[in-house]
Amino acid sequence: MVSKIRVLALAIVQDGDRLFLGKGFDPIAQTTFYRVLGGGVEFGETSLDALKREFQEEIQAELTNIEYVACLESIFTLKEKPKHEVIQLYRCDFADRKFYQLDEVEYCEGKRSKKAYWIERQRFESGELRLVPDGFLQYC
Repeated sequence: MVSKIRVLALAIVQDGDRLFLGKGFDPIAQTTFYRVLGGGVEFGETSLDALKREFQEEIQAELTNIEYVACLESIFTLKEKPKHEVIQLYRCDFADRKFYQLDEVEYCEGKRSKKAYWIERQRFESGELRLVPDGFLQYC
C-alpha cells in the first residue's frame, strides 16, 4: 500500500453561531463526524483556486470575503486506514445569501452523495457532536 499526504483547501463559513459543515461517517468505527467543506488541491493549482473550484463543483456556490486563516496538519485513521492531510484553511462567506436560508445542502463528493448542514457551534463545544480534525473549533 502506497500512502500519500493529501493537500486540501477547506473553508470556514459561519452565520452567527452556526457553522456550515459536511457530515461524515466511519462505518468501521461506527462514528459520525463533521467537517468544513472544500477539497483536494490539484497539481499546479493554488489552494485558493482549489477552494473556489470545489465549492463551485460540489454545491454550485461562489465564495466571497475569502481570508486565509492557517495551515493545519491532520494525521488520523478512517475506515481502519491511516490518513495524512495538510490543510490550507480559509474563512469566507457565500456570495449568494440563499445558502444561509437552507437547512441542508445535498452535494456530490466524487460518486458519493453527501449533505451539509448549518450546525450551532455550541453542539461541538458541549461534546454532543464531533468536529474534525480534533482541535479545529479554535479556528472558528
